[in-house]
Amino acid sequence: MKHIPGATVAVAGVLAATFAVGTVGAADFPKNPIEISVSFGAGSAADVTARQLADGLAKRLKVAVPVVNRTGGGGGVSLIHLSQQKPDGYSLAWTSNQISTTYNGGQVPFDYKNYTHVAQVTLETPVLAVKADAPWKSLKELMEYAKANPEKVRIGNSGTGSHTHLSAVALAAAAGVKTVDVPFSAAEATTNLLGGRIEGAIQLPAAFASHVRAGTLRIVAALGAKREPLFPDAPTAKEQGVDVAMELWRGLSGPKGMPADVVAVLEAAIKETVASPEFKEQGTKLGYTPAYLPSKEFNEHIAKDDAQIAALMDKLGMKKVK
Repeated sequence: MKHIPGATVAVAGVLAATFAVGTVGAADFPKNPIEISVSFGAGSAADVTARQLADGLAKRLKVAVPVVNRTGGGGGVSLIHLSQQKPDGYSLAWTSNQISTTYNGGQVPFDYKNYTHVAQVTLETPVLAVKADAPWKSLKELMEYAKANPEKVRIGNSGTGSHTHLSAVALAAAAGVKTVDVPFSAAEATTNLLGGRIEGAIQLPAAFASHVRAGTLRIVAALGAKREPLFPDAPTAKEQGVDVAMELWRGLSGPKGMPADVVAVLEAAIKETVASPEFKEQGTKLGYTPAYLPSKEFNEHIAKDDAQIAALMDKLGMKKVK
């Protein structure tokens, strides 16, 4: 092959330029505020956790990290907004299993593959509560009553298609009983349970914590693979013979196509924040477990979870997307 003078130098120059372009994103990122969109209202447990994470990221990334509440559509409003943003790392959303329920329930036209999932942050375990003076001391007793009295046990949840709704439906199916699912907001479910208008309610731990401490509610089951740290004396459903586990994950996602080097910068900051004493301490108050997963493992977890949610919703006649 004929040697062309200067070709080696030219090729080296191109490679150097290419390498520089490939790393400029991480070198310059971030230089502007990073917005986190939250699909829950201000003051909710999910919102407070997102703000705790945002504070940690701001400290480590040296830029402002504002949280903006975009509620509605079962989380669809926040997800649609995110899909319309540039994939530059400056627009993120606080996501959960909701990303699968909203798609399979027909609230948004695209699934989890429409996003860049940066990192998992926490896990939360739905729990089933009854009034402290209720006659049922355990999940077994409540399910035996429900079996003997079909559609007499009303279970409150956070709304049709919500994770707590799916948890309630999955619990009833696994136990072989017929209950009535009553959609509320988290606060309304707790209020109606305290008022005796429903027999039980399934919520994330923070919704019940103060009432359990006050002695007005009792947790009869944790609907996860492990016991909920906030209520360590409450056995899991599996421990009580009902094979169901419905953990809720939360994490940060961005628009599809985010550069890998920008994702890496965010991953590192999220990992440090999740491991911090401040974040762990907040978890003991709000009922979440710090559970960091990097982008690759997070995406694999979401794909597996999405398949399970789609199958469950299809089986229950809740799946709108075919």
